Amino acid sequence: MAAHRRQPATPNRVLILLLGITSVVAACGGNHASQTAPTPPPTSATIPTPTSDTLSRGEAATLFDYNRQQPLAITRQALTTRLSANELRGVTVQSITYASPKGGEVPALLVIPKGRGPFPGVIVQHGLPSTKEDFLPVGIDLARTGAVAILIDAPFNRPQHGIIRGDISGTPKDRDEQIQLIIDLRRAVDLLIARPDVDADRLAYVGISYGAAMGGLLAGVEDRIKAYVLAVGDGGLVSHFTGPNDPQPPQSLSAEDWQRWLAAMRPIEPINFIGRAAPAALLFQAGTKDELVPPEDARRYQQAASQPKEIRWYAAGHELNCTAGKDMVAWLARHIRIDPTRYRCQP
Repeated sequence: MAAHRRQPATPNRVLILLLGITSVVAACGGNHASQTAPTPPPTSATIPTPTSDTLSRGEAATLFDYNRQQPLAITRQALTTRLSANELRGVTVQSITYASPKGGEVPALLVIPKGRGPFPGVIVQHGLPSTKEDFLPVGIDLARTGAVAILIDAPFNRPQHGIIRGDISGTPKDRDEQIQLIIDLRRAVDLLIARPDVDADRLAYVGISYGAAMGGLLAGVEDRIKAYVLAVGDGGLVSHFTGPNDPQPPQSLSAEDWQRWLAAMRPIEPINFIGRAAPAALLFQAGTKDELVPPEDARRYQQAASQPKEIRWYAAGHELNCTAGKDMVAWLARHIRIDPTRYRCQP
């Protein structure tokens, strides 16, 4: 199912995707770093929103609700990472789990800056396929700017659920896992707020690719996060497969099964929730040459979003660059007061 993947699968290419927050090689290669595009790519004046069964606010609140009083049941795990001691310099990284209201444990990484705080808190969500470990450099760079970062594995990447797929299953399990991911992300908000070194009024979310899509759904049901960075994302899994320039559905699914999958996923499609994000601020980052999220899909997602929002386009593919990374950190500094002077991009 490689054609359905939201971002490159190999570790080196995943690290390239980190918005300039780690060592970035621009998609055009070498010294040709992409610059911010002056205007979005030309598209039709009106882009229709996909027809779907949209959940009311009350229905959504019920579907994504959970008991906030339930114990987090945090446990420490042995930390394993490919990063060197120099790359980990200046921060503390903890491997933990916490209880999921939908069952099982949520594997997570906490990245904590030096100092006493209180610090802002940032959730960093990976793409598909990927894991929290692949995006640890993002958390480290955000911690160096003065934020406590938490990264979790999506349900499809948890060993307790069986084989790590890193892709959609085309079954009702996809709906269940997407609902669980949003609830587990809300639980990550609980975890940050419970920390004495985190300022509950300065919370943000950074999502890349699939993580950017899921951020739109989270923003529609979670009111404690002040700012969302949604990079190289589209309106969700349904949007990803049904646009005119998108991949075809999995060949393993019959036409009947595919229609059943669409009917199950449409009510929880992030594009139907991103318009409810206010008063949270939104930053969209997208590439004019993106080969995995066509500009038309990205633009449709952006148009559906509530205000306040900012939209920035880059002359790049799905792999953004240092310019995008600097823009992201500067934008977050305005909303949650991190220190952008501590950010260093190494192209």
